Parts: sequence; C-alpha cells; structure tokens
Amino acid sequence: MSDVELDPVIHAQARLRVVATLAALAPGDRIAFTRLQELLEMTPGNLSTHVRKLEDAEYVAVTKTHKGRTPVTYLALTTTGRLAFERYRRSLAELLGGTT
Repeated sequence: MSDVELDPVIHAQARLRVVATLAALAPGDRIAFTRLQELLEMTPGNLSTHVRKLEDAEYVAVTKTHKGRTPVTYLALTTTGRLAFERYRRSLAELLGGTT
C-alpha cells in the first residue's frame, strides 16, 4: 500500500471540479460565481458550500463587488490553492503509478 495521501479538501468530487476549473485560469485571473456555476452545472447552494470549504482552507479567494447596481462575486485560486492542486496532481499520479 502506498503512503500517498490526497488532500481531503480537494479530493471531494465537486471541490476537485472547482479547483481544476480555477487552476485552468492564468494566475491572477478570476471568474464570476455565476459563470463557474454554469460551467460546472451546480446549484448556487451546492457551489457556495464547496467554495466556503475551499475559502476556509485559503485555496480560493472570494471577492464581492458590484457591476453597476448588481452584486457580483468573483472567485480565484490563491497561490496556496494552486500549490495544493499541484501537490494533489502529483500525489494522484504517484498513486496511480504514473510519472509527473
């Protein structure tokens, strides 16, 4: 049995999808909550729950602002989150016997 451990914060399917999508953005880029919700086909409540766990782990930064009079929430992967996702990817590859 391998000693490889997968980050439990990222490993949940929904959170893995969120982190993988945010990791596809260039460092410093962000995406609107509603756009991410559309891309992942998640309900607002479900996405909010998973984003909160990622935010608590300091993997995701949440910025609330306004576009005109409409509130907008933006999400971005933090440097900590990006590093955690890279560690997760390496651990998963090692667990599966691949190379990174």
